[in-house]
Amino acid sequence: MSGGTKPIIVGISGASGAVLGVRLLDVLAGLGIESHLVMTRSAQVTLAHETDLKVADVHARASVVHSVDNIGAAISSGSFPTAGMIVAPCSIRSLSEIATGVTSNLLTRAADVVLKERRRLVLLVRETPLHLGHLRSMTQATEMGAIVMPPVPGFYVRPESVDDIVDHTIGRALDLFGIDAGIFRRWTGARMPSPGRD
Repeated sequence: MSGGTKPIIVGISGASGAVLGVRLLDVLAGLGIESHLVMTRSAQVTLAHETDLKVADVHARASVVHSVDNIGAAISSGSFPTAGMIVAPCSIRSLSEIATGVTSNLLTRAADVVLKERRRLVLLVRETPLHLGHLRSMTQATEMGAIVMPPVPGFYVRPESVDDIVDHTIGRALDLFGIDAGIFRRWTGARMPSPGRD
């Protein structure tokens, strides 16, 4: 599965949904794929509100951890080979910085590098409702080559828990890298009703 797979950068911003980034790190580790983690300070605050995990617990799940202030990190350069980056979750602030190319920290700088190197960038934008500025930022990021993938549940798989919803989202995000994580049930087609009287 992971033979020849380059490292994947995992960005965790301060939007709600810290569990998405945490689960992504766990799945990548299980697949033997090297992960490079960068968390914003807001992400650390969100993590404390939404989970019982400590920042150290999240760091322990990553292959390599980079400080959000370390603009000299390996992932800030296009010469460092990666398969791309997933920002899970992606805040509107991070989206806006990526869309404009005006970056203020390592997370958005790394995303900018991924775009300039024409690598895969997947943004799990976590916000609702959306105003026109948000939508324009999504359009601009898409025009630059990013994939905007809000974590929208697939109810056709009949999720029974939050974990099911998270796994569906993370599995679909990894699909965009050609990685089948095997963590969610796929749609195989609708079943036609049995013949009978109207």
